[in-house]
Amino acid sequence: MLRPSGSADACSRRGRMARSEKRVLVGLLLFCGMGWGLTIPMGKIAVSEGYRHVGIIFWQFTLGAVVLALVNWRMGRGVPLNRRALGFYLVIALIGTLLPNVASYTAAVHLPAGIIALLIAMVPMISFPIALAVGNDRFSLARLLGLGLGMLAIVLIAAPDSSLPDPAMLLWLPVGLIAPTFYAIEGNFVASRQPGDLDAVQVLLGASLIGAPIALIAALATGEWISPLPPWGAPDLAIVVSAALHALVYAGYVWLVGRGGAVFAAQVSYLVTGFAVVWSRLLLGERYSLWVWAAFALLFAGLFLVQPRPKQPLDVTGAHGEHDP
Repeated sequence: MLRPSGSADACSRRGRMARSEKRVLVGLLLFCGMGWGLTIPMGKIAVSEGYRHVGIIFWQFTLGAVVLALVNWRMGRGVPLNRRALGFYLVIALIGTLLPNVASYTAAVHLPAGIIALLIAMVPMISFPIALAVGNDRFSLARLLGLGLGMLAIVLIAAPDSSLPDPAMLLWLPVGLIAPTFYAIEGNFVASRQPGDLDAVQVLLGASLIGAPIALIAALATGEWISPLPPWGAPDLAIVVSAALHALVYAGYVWLVGRGGAVFAAQVSYLVTGFAVVWSRLLLGERYSLWVWAAFALLFAGLFLVQPRPKQPLDVTGAHGEHDP
């Protein structure tokens, strides 16, 4: 009976390992898409009974810091606290979570979660002209076309009278675009200013540790403090689920970029938007007009055109925000 040679057997093992790793990467990509997509209707639920802005953001910072601290500890890393690192954490806390989430939760009160998902997915398209302006990227006709498709998607939502459930929602579309604009600014800031001795998990943990007391003071000053004591309802559960998912999914995304590359990991953008729509239909019973579905189709085409180059570095955009990378 013939037996495979040693080299053939080794090739077979490598092939099985490659297929196994591919399944792990695809599975993690799906998990990231499902998890990030779920945070968008969770944000809608969190504001459904009166909770607002900085009260929610404080618990996102705090719960996210706990999860990220565990991840960082498992990775055997500390949190640098030098002056440059602290300044970087502060900027990320402000433009990556606090300011965009104030806008995002305001929009969530008035807009369907699916529409918010579409607006958040505009981040790479908004980022492109900013990157050109600050010299972080080179002009690309394909990316310009992707930006144009993204803008056309917004027009399809805003222009037809029948696109939104209530025409009054149109006034809140610009508010919904504030968060992705901040995330786009953050991404470009990270690309040019992130200290070389910090990885994404360390940055997000540091930003959470700095952002939590800022959000706490703001919550107490504005009367938006959310007590952790019972009774607990659906909004409380939504806050906990959203904060934990953001931290866990982002840690997984960091690993995914390292093993699968930035372009492979960037495919999560499609999954986040798609899963956000599915979760919103299942959990919130949302329905969308044909104009909105057409806008989603244009958005996916635009995302394909503006996806990152293979060697584009990972940024930390929107780790605690309603955002897909």
